[in-house]
Amino acid sequence: MAASLSSSVTSLQSSLQLLDNSITTLDSGVNDFPRLCKVLSTTRHFELLPEPTLREAQQSLLNEITPSIAHLLKLSSNHVEKLARREQGLKARCDLQEGRLSSKSESRPSAPRAQTQSSALRGRMAGPGSSGSAASKAAELKRLVQKKERLKFAVDRLELQSQQKQRQLRKSMAAQ
Repeated sequence: MAASLSSSVTSLQSSLQLLDNSITTLDSGVNDFPRLCKVLSTTRHFELLPEPTLREAQQSLLNEITPSIAHLLKLSSNHVEKLARREQGLKARCDLQEGRLSSKSESRPSAPRAQTQSSALRGRMAGPGSSGSAASKAAELKRLVQKKERLKFAVDRLELQSQQKQRQLRKSMAAQ
């Protein structure tokens, strides 16, 4: 009996050893299973969409963007117009200032000349009567020419001011 019992124990021990080896082999094979699942899984990098879905998305995007673009274009065109009006105003102001400077430069040198000419004319008046009347006519003519130039400048200045006020009025009307 001891012999049969010892053969049973040996058989049981060999079965346990075989089972232990099987568990170890199975464990080593299954141990890397999560990594293998990840490696073997397929990943979709690009998603294919049907053409109608793509067109709907494009139309939706277009409907969203179009009003914003139109608004921005309107703002930019208003700003460009404002800058153009400002440029015209500055040009008119420049012309006005140039006119003022040119009239001042013309009037300053002409004043001493007029004084020297009028004293020369007075000296002539003291001479014979015919040359005195010609000199007085020349002085009167010179005075009238200067007056005409001053009036012409004044008219030009008033026209430029009028244009500037019209631009300002248009600008204020456009802003409203």
